Amino acid sequence: MDIPRIFNITESAHRIHNPFTPAKLATLGAALRLEKGTRVLDLGSGSGEMLCTWARDYGVMGTGIDLSQLFTEQAKRRAAELGVADQVTFIHGDAAGFVADEKAGVAACLGATWIGGGVAGTIELLAQSLRPGGIILIGEPYWRQLPPTEDVAKGCLAGSIADFLLLPELLASFGHLGYDVVEMVLADQDSWDRYEAAKWLTMRRWLEANPGDAFAKEVRTQLTSEPARYAAYTREFMGWGVFALMNR
Repeated sequence: MDIPRIFNITESAHRIHNPFTPAKLATLGAALRLEKGTRVLDLGSGSGEMLCTWARDYGVMGTGIDLSQLFTEQAKRRAAELGVADQVTFIHGDAAGFVADEKAGVAACLGATWIGGGVAGTIELLAQSLRPGGIILIGEPYWRQLPPTEDVAKGCLAGSIADFLLLPELLASFGHLGYDVVEMVLADQDSWDRYEAAKWLTMRRWLEANPGDAFAKEVRTQLTSEPARYAAYTREFMGWGVFALMNR
């Protein structure tokens, strides 16, 4: 049970597996006015940076579930490094369908809404683990500007223009599902750069260390094409944000 190997390679040096910087993550935590002892559930927790830093900074407790064995091990090491291993637990497993035994004050899925078949299904899944009055966090892409053609959308690694909404439409969609948007923190082009460009050095170092690996050809192809693709498409057209929701 694991994610595709290419992601374990390209994001192996990432602490945050979304276009967020540590400052953005800290801004989100402060914006939520987290109280000590708040229980946080993070589905698709990656390398655990959100749970670990919030445990350190705000005294939250939490559980993270991620499909990547590598990222889960990194999350456990990060918890030990920050001295919060007694506050947070990381599970290597499939977050799809996961419902916590103990209700959380914050239930999150940042950048992995495929676990619920999309935004609506993921919100429905998270709600099953949320205590009354709790907050759902959804991290989701949106169009900064609408792609002029389907080919441009595919250049952004979307299946089609219809895969994502413009920001006002995305915010309105949460209301249609019966939720108030009570906070949001958005990526900017700099945080996108830090997420995407950091992969390139990781790929280059991996290629230098693994010249005979059968996967090297795929990594080389991606390293060769990604900088120009990203600059032409994703950087110009894609937004990303974390949206805090409360049931009406």
